[in-house]
Amino acid sequence: MKIAIFSDNFYPELSGISDSFITLAKELSKRGHFVNFYVPRYSAKNYQTAGIADQSENEIGKRVRVVRFSSISYPMPTTQGRLIIPIGLRTLSIKKFNPDVLHTQLFGGAGLEALIAGRILGRPVIGTNHTVVREFLRYSPIQNKSFLNLILRYVNWFYGKCDFLTSPSMFLIKDMEALGFSGNSAVVYNPVDTKFFRPLSAKNNNELKRKFGLAYPAVVYAGRFAPEKKMDVLFKAFGIVRKTIPSATLAVAGHGVTKDSLQSLSKTLGMEKNVVFTGTLSKPVLAELYHAAELSATASTSEVQSITMLEAMASGLPVVGVNARGLGEHINVKNGLLAEPDDPEDLARKILLLLKKDSLRKKLGAGAAVFAQNFTTERIATDWEQIYEKVIKNYTKRASAFNF
Repeated sequence: MKIAIFSDNFYPELSGISDSFITLAKELSKRGHFVNFYVPRYSAKNYQTAGIADQSENEIGKRVRVVRFSSISYPMPTTQGRLIIPIGLRTLSIKKFNPDVLHTQLFGGAGLEALIAGRILGRPVIGTNHTVVREFLRYSPIQNKSFLNLILRYVNWFYGKCDFLTSPSMFLIKDMEALGFSGNSAVVYNPVDTKFFRPLSAKNNNELKRKFGLAYPAVVYAGRFAPEKKMDVLFKAFGIVRKTIPSATLAVAGHGVTKDSLQSLSKTLGMEKNVVFTGTLSKPVLAELYHAAELSATASTSEVQSITMLEAMASGLPVVGVNARGLGEHINVKNGLLAEPDDPEDLARKILLLLKKDSLRKKLGAGAAVFAQNFTTERIATDWEQIYEKVIKNYTKRASAFNF
């Protein structure tokens, strides 16, 4: 198959979404499929923010090509946000690839280009919704209820124009249906790169703790630093944890707009020496950070399917999260603990329970590694092959019936 993937979010921007479909493209390429990405062109500053000097493309796969469209800066917590302005003239370059199916990861400018190209070329368009729109509209320059409702209606209109909708979480599909969406849909999870994220055969993390400057026990968070991630709740919970376990350390990997406020908060809570800001890490180094920790924790209430949470699970870490949106679908009694949202004390209790009970922590860590196997690249690539084939077949049938 020839698959055209569209997104307003891509490397070098910090994003679990782009990481997941880059991982997917590698596997699809290995299976003989051809993948073209249609994504924004980023500025030199965007690459510097990610700690990347070379602006050449990553080696994704022999049959994978990245096509960059001109874009404008858009306010996002990563400070790297870009938005493609849809002009409808890019279909000519897409036509040269002659895709069998078009797949848009977002509903912005790149997604509109996919819809336009799909209609002109007579090819099916699959839309994937990864986003809790209400959480991300806080970054919009326009802030009022009428605008929010307009955007929510637009999102449903956009995915209604696609031939098939997927989301990595059932709650998001149900949320869209409550707002009027009625098209064909399915839950298709994002993959986890188990090449890098897997348990150590013999876990001795003392050396890795020294590498990252961590003491025992260590808690890890990875992702962007943004208001919807509720990292302030995590920091407050960790401040409570330290009252019982003074040596505990918190490692936070990533970057974003709330970094300065989080550093100030750590000082206010008197734990600046117990919090390590590692910066944004490559996959191999992030995997080492997970192996240096005892558990992973997040207070985020905006997750559809947290890739970093699943990467931690795949590395053999139990997780503590909050019972909100996608986290409640993935954290269970076999792999971690759920706390009440926006409740630092309850989050601290759950973290302390795992830090104090080695046997429970190890049991849930083993369960997390097993659970993460549901999201291997190989399994998810097979799911997507089946979805692509089904959508192409149904589209061809409808087109043939219409022409008749």
